[in-house]
Amino acid sequence: MNLDFASVWEMISDIIPDNDALICGEDVVSWKQYDERSSKIATALSNAGLSHNSKAGLYLNNSNEYLICQNAIFKVGGVPINVNYRYVEEELIYILENSDSEAIFYHSCYGERIKKIEKHLPNIKAWIEIPDNTESQFSKSLKYDDLLNDLKPMERIIRDPETVYMLYTGGTTGMPKGVMYKQGEFLVYLFRTLKAMGYDVPEDLDNLEERIISQNQSGEFIKSLVGCPLMHGTGMWLGAFLPLNLGGTVITTPNLGFDANQLWAQVEDKNVTNVVIVGDAFAKPMLDALDIAKSVGKPFDISSLKTIISSGVMWSEGVKNGLLEHHDMQLMDTMGSTEGGMGSSVSTRDNPPKTAKFSINPGVIILTDDGEILEPGSEKIGLIGTSGLVPIGYYKDEAKSAKTFKEINGTRYSFPGDYAQFQPDGTITLLGRGSNCINSAGEKIYPEEVEEAIKRNDEIFDCLVVGIPDEKFGQKVIAVASLIEGKDVSESKLIDSTREFIAGYKLPKKIIIVEHVQRAPNGKADYKWANEIANKV
Repeated sequence: MNLDFASVWEMISDIIPDNDALICGEDVVSWKQYDERSSKIATALSNAGLSHNSKAGLYLNNSNEYLICQNAIFKVGGVPINVNYRYVEEELIYILENSDSEAIFYHSCYGERIKKIEKHLPNIKAWIEIPDNTESQFSKSLKYDDLLNDLKPMERIIRDPETVYMLYTGGTTGMPKGVMYKQGEFLVYLFRTLKAMGYDVPEDLDNLEERIISQNQSGEFIKSLVGCPLMHGTGMWLGAFLPLNLGGTVITTPNLGFDANQLWAQVEDKNVTNVVIVGDAFAKPMLDALDIAKSVGKPFDISSLKTIISSGVMWSEGVKNGLLEHHDMQLMDTMGSTEGGMGSSVSTRDNPPKTAKFSINPGVIILTDDGEILEPGSEKIGLIGTSGLVPIGYYKDEAKSAKTFKEINGTRYSFPGDYAQFQPDGTITLLGRGSNCINSAGEKIYPEEVEEAIKRNDEIFDCLVVGIPDEKFGQKVIAVASLIEGKDVSESKLIDSTREFIAGYKLPKKIIIVEHVQRAPNGKADYKWANEIANKV
């Protein structure tokens, strides 16, 4: 079997053509339709001159069309470029230029921005507009529906498994960068992930066809509801790639923003088996919705749900326990980044959760700043390094690649920048990203650790922690937090109660209460915003 995304999905569409592949709201796309529509859009790309290694941007909200257009890019041997739908003109120009994109897919609601940047991007050969009930703003675009009506499906081709797959990072440590993988190696990694999650994946992927046939007879397919954006790695890799690679169904919601009640209604209505989220920013509203529904005598039926998967940010112990009270399921908390997977924590009713504590993946090390590889039980702190699936590098950034991807004792590792401690039992405690580390009187303080301690207070809904300049200590710790609706608590009481969980020097000097803690659409912390709030006070 040729190990590239398009070839795997073509094989699956031939075996289960009438099964559901994609669902968004009331729009249901079968595997046959998924393949056929992707092939027609691939014809449009080919007609525009795109082929092997051509880049094409996806400036789209969660939708069936996102996954269809991405597959079309894969079909021509191209490289999809994830574009944050919050980007405005300058950011769009940057990412499309940096990625050398030759085409861009966008929803109609972003047409005004596309119209403004067109003159700055002479290398774009095709502007393809997907309708979304807003008026078209850009006359030079190709219309998605017209392409489906007018074009024939592109003939299937043999593709190179060495073709690059690339995902742009969110730019937490500078401008967004494209992280490059070999597509074949990345697919093998995804299948290994499925196997580690307990799914029946054949040792020899040439036998995948038999696995899909057998699965179709039993009817045991993954139905994955993607609660977070497809434009980020968590949503795409865990929410879409994993189920699609085993012939499953990807379910998205058509509206922007996160609605916990709508999510649970979808779980109930579609018999969802897996939900993919990003930490407490999603899990807390989900728990609140379950609690309220139960309290008014109208609980959601979530009996079909087997697994909730989270990656990227903190998912706290209390929230996990609350979810498990409603339903016995598997809560999988994965630790990783676009640059590499590090570890995971699996919680059930029989295996209670621990915040920020993870079992490490094989081939993971913790390396101190002076180059010492730590052993379990060491009190030192170090950077997490992952081996196995290590990216080729950052697109067009050799200096950053050399800093992040290093060879140690003959093995290549990825060091995304996350610090951790090695516990005596072999697990690791995640401390956070070094770029956000606060240095107060010579002590290193990791924001995520302080945030988690503050969020253990019953009154706190969400929290971010930053360091601001201080004449005496160099930096001082400031927390920006929001309260659970209807709760009230004094700053002094919050600080005192947090003392139970962390050392005194880590305690915030001030806790600023705001109505809402700002985060990115994928739930990740907006530390720039938190810094601005902290420095105003």
